[in-house]
Amino acid sequence: MKTLLQLLFATIFLWMTVLTVRTSLAVSLWDAWDSFAANPWAVATLYDAYFGFITFFVWVAYKERTHLSRLLWLVLILSLGNIAMSLYVLIQLFRLKPDQPAEALLWR
Repeated sequence: MKTLLQLLFATIFLWMTVLTVRTSLAVSLWDAWDSFAANPWAVATLYDAYFGFITFFVWVAYKERTHLSRLLWLVLILSLGNIAMSLYVLIQLFRLKPDQPAEALLWR
């Protein structure tokens, strides 16, 4: 199960990184903002994404022990979204001891 999760989150990390770079090279986020903000579905999707980021961060805040690491991950999650989130899960998965089950990922 751990290997499957590592593959899943590595794929998400790579896919989102490549997609973000490719899209950024095609059009600047700032140049696209006016047309994006004019689309109600785009705005609703953005709110949905950020509420998801905050939900995920609650788990990160539970897992992390220092305020500095919590703040760092909050900034990363809010600025990089699923890139940061998948990286966080990958780090947690690789920190598990070989004898620990995947469920231990959820524990502090």
